Formats: sequence, C-alpha cells, structure tokens
Amino acid sequence: MSGTPVRTSGRPLHGEPILERAFRILGAFAEAGEGLPLHKLAARADLPKSTTSRIATQLIGVGALERLDNGDFVVGLHLLEIASLAPRGHGLRAAALPFMEDLHQVTRQHILLAVRDGHEAVLVERLSARNAAAVKYRVGGRLPLTETGIGIALLTHAPEQVKDEALAGATNAGHLRRLMATIRREGVCAMTVPNPLRTEPTAMSTVAAPILNRRGDSLGALSLVAPDEGGSRVAAQVALRTASLAISRAVGL
Repeated sequence: MSGTPVRTSGRPLHGEPILERAFRILGAFAEAGEGLPLHKLAARADLPKSTTSRIATQLIGVGALERLDNGDFVVGLHLLEIASLAPRGHGLRAAALPFMEDLHQVTRQHILLAVRDGHEAVLVERLSARNAAAVKYRVGGRLPLTETGIGIALLTHAPEQVKDEALAGATNAGHLRRLMATIRREGVCAMTVPNPLRTEPTAMSTVAAPILNRRGDSLGALSLVAPDEGGSRVAAQVALRTASLAISRAVGL
C-alpha cells in the first residue's frame, strides 16, 4: 500500500520516523537496571547494529541512555526525571503511597499500583517485603488487562470498546465477566493466578480493587499479591477496598 512503511528482515521500516526507532530502542530494556550490549540492544529493537549505534549515541547525548565502562547501554536518569512528571502515574502514586505503605506493613507482601494504557496495565508503584514470594512485576512494566487481578480491576471500568476488544481476544471471557461483575458489585475481587516468574511454581493469590474518581471513572487500581495458601481472603478484600476508597478521597477528583 502506498505510503505504508515496509519492514525487511533486520532493517528498519522504510520511512519510519527516527523518533519511533528511538522508542523501540528504549523499549528494548525489560528489567530494572538491565545493561545491554549493542548486539542485543539491536536485536531486541529489530534494527541494524549501525542504526542502533547511531541512535543510541544520540540518546546518550540527551541523557535518555547511559553507557557503562564495559560498553553496555542502560536507561539514563533523565528518563526518570521526565517520567516522574507524568500526572496519571505520579499524581496517583503520591496520593496512594501512604495507604500502600500501611498495607505493606501489615501484609509483608507485594502491593501494586497501576493505571491503564490502552489494552495494558502499567505498574506505577510496587512495595515488596524482602521475604515476599518472588514475582516478575516491576515499576514501569506492562501487564495484560485480562490475566491479572489489577488488570481486571482496570478493565472493569474501561471504555466499552476496550472491554469488548479485550473479551473478544480472551479464552476465559465468561470467567472475566463474572470477576468484573463482582468488582462492579463489591468494589473488589480475588483470584488465583500462576506466578509470572516461571522459576517459582507457587500459585499466587491476588486481591484487587479499582480506584475511581467522584464520577465513577477509573483513575487506577490497587492490588495485593501473595502466595496462595488457601486461607481466607476476606480480610484482604476489606483492606484493599478500604484503601482504594481512601485513595479516591485523597486524590479529590
């Protein structure tokens, strides 16, 4: 089709703006603090090494990337400075953090805060105890809306088109609808999911609640993730629901 960028194997899209290529390079980093040599960075970004090297050098110049003594590339501090200004993440995080800290002190497990971006949940904060079960969730990481408690809490109050598209692509649409109905009715849900860290066989229990403004629009969602030990989740559900309502009042929208 005329005017449509075309990719050939190992080459950037013909006509693809340099900004999009730069973001593909920045998006190649998957773990906090991860360092990538040039060849791996180029492979993950699906760009030639020469293109990757040229753009990475420009990104270093503006502080978006840094280069270690061993030659590996890492995400630069300037990106953290810019990201901290994002109102949907940082503003909600500031309001939620005191309540997340209270939950963290009581449960000594993982407390997550996320916002929706399209068809994904973006984690904007995570508090974890040192002895909590290992999980792969990280701040800035993305999660599908249909596979985690926090994602389902966000999906419940997403626009109808987003819900329809997510459910159309889900293999467990009936189960998702039941969970979403529970969230609309009770303001919280609980479910058991496989541990996303594949080296950890323990299933995880997640309790999640949406954070809504005064009009009932979604601001984000809060969840508690802990090993599924078959115990009662009632106390956790009450705690999450209470915290989500308190955060909603603290945001004041």
